[in-house]
Amino acid sequence: MTPDLEQHLKEGMRSAYLGFDPTADSLHIGHLVGVMTLLHFQLAGHKPFALVGGATGMIGDPSFKSAERNLLDKATLDHNVECLKKQLSKFLNFDEGAANKAELVNNHDWMSQFSFLEFIRDVGKHITVNYMMAKDSVKRRLEEGSGLSFTEFSYQLIQGYDFFHLWKNNGISIQLGGSDQWGNIVTGTELIRKMEGGHAFALTVPLITKADGSKFGKTESGSVWLDPEKTSPYAFYQFWLNVSDEDASKYIRIFTLLDKERVEQLEKEHLEAPHLRLLQKEIAKEVTIMVHGEKEYEMAVKASSILFGKSSTQDLAALDERTFLQVFDGVPQVHISSAIFEATSNVVDLLSEKSEFIIFPSKGEARKMIQGGGVSINKEKVSDPMGAINFELLQDKYLLVQKGKKQYFIILIK
Repeated sequence: MTPDLEQHLKEGMRSAYLGFDPTADSLHIGHLVGVMTLLHFQLAGHKPFALVGGATGMIGDPSFKSAERNLLDKATLDHNVECLKKQLSKFLNFDEGAANKAELVNNHDWMSQFSFLEFIRDVGKHITVNYMMAKDSVKRRLEEGSGLSFTEFSYQLIQGYDFFHLWKNNGISIQLGGSDQWGNIVTGTELIRKMEGGHAFALTVPLITKADGSKFGKTESGSVWLDPEKTSPYAFYQFWLNVSDEDASKYIRIFTLLDKERVEQLEKEHLEAPHLRLLQKEIAKEVTIMVHGEKEYEMAVKASSILFGKSSTQDLAALDERTFLQVFDGVPQVHISSAIFEATSNVVDLLSEKSEFIIFPSKGEARKMIQGGGVSINKEKVSDPMGAINFELLQDKYLLVQKGKKQYFIILIK
C-alpha cells in the first residue's frame, strides 16, 4: 500500500473502488479475492465501489499477459456488465438505506464522452512515456519480444483517468486491486496529483497461487465460474472440497468471513483428524452458500454423499437433473426407447439384452453378478435376476446402474 493509508482509513468513512474486467458474462473464483477485499472494506464501515470496465474492456489490460486480447463489441460488453452486477449484489450491500451502501459504476459512462484529441490534450500530457515504459507489465511484454500495441499501451492511462474521475466526482480516495495492478493504480494517483494537486491511495493484495505452483481457480475443465450454468454448484463445491491441506489453511482466511479464533480451532481439529477434511468442508460450505445459497449447498452435499458414501433411491431422487448429470459426468449412457423399456419383463433382460451389451455382454454374466450381490439399481441392491422392473425413474427418465464397487451406467429411457 502507499504510505499513510492506515491513518487515512482511521479518520472516518472512506470510499474505495476495485475494477472488474467484463470480458465474460460471469466472474470466476479468481475475482473472489477482489470481491472479498471490497466486502471487508464495507464491513469495516467504508463505502465500496465496484467499477466494471465497459470502456477498458474494449481494449484489454496488458498487465502480465503474453498476448493481446480479442476486443469485444459494445453489445457483448453491456450484457456482461449486467451479469456482473447481479453476481456482485450477492456479496455487497447495495441497499439504499445503508450509509456506506455499495455502488456500481461503469467507466464507459465517462470515457465515451471524450474525443481522442481531448483525451491526449487534457490527460496524456500529464504522464511521460518514460513513466509508462518503466512499468513492469510493459517492460516484460517488450522484453519478451511480442510487442505492445498503442491500444494496450494506453490502458494504464485510461485506468489512471478512471481513478481521477472517481476521485473528483465520487469522493473515492483509494483504489484496490491485485498486485499485478500496482503500476496502473499508481498511474492514477500520479494523475490526481498532477492534474489537481490531490492525494489518493493504492492498496493491492497478492495474487493467489496454489501450493504446487499451478494457477488458482483452474481445473482440467477450465475456470471455476460463479455462474451456476457455467460451473454447477456441485462442481463448485467439489473444487473447494478438493484443495490441499496447505492451500485450505490459506484459503479459509481469504475466502470466508470466519474469525481468527474459529479458523485456528478448525486448523487444530483438522490436524487431529486430517482424513475428515474439516478445513476443506468448512471452506466449501461458506463459499458455496455465499455464491449459490443454502439450498444449492445442501444439494451439493447430498450429491457428494451419493458418489462417495452410502445413499438411497430417495437421495438420488432429491437431486435435480443438472446435479445428477454433473455427479455422474462421464458415466456411459445406454439409450432405450420407452416402448422397449415397457416391454422388458425382468432385470437380466434390461441389463444385457436391452442395454446393447454395454452393461453386461451376456445374460449369464448379469445373472451371476446379481446373485453375488454386485448389482444395484438406483442405489438399491438387486437380488433376483428375474425380478420385475419396478424401480422409480429418476427425473422420469433415468435409471442408475452400479456394477461392482466403482462402475456406473446410466440408462436413459426416451
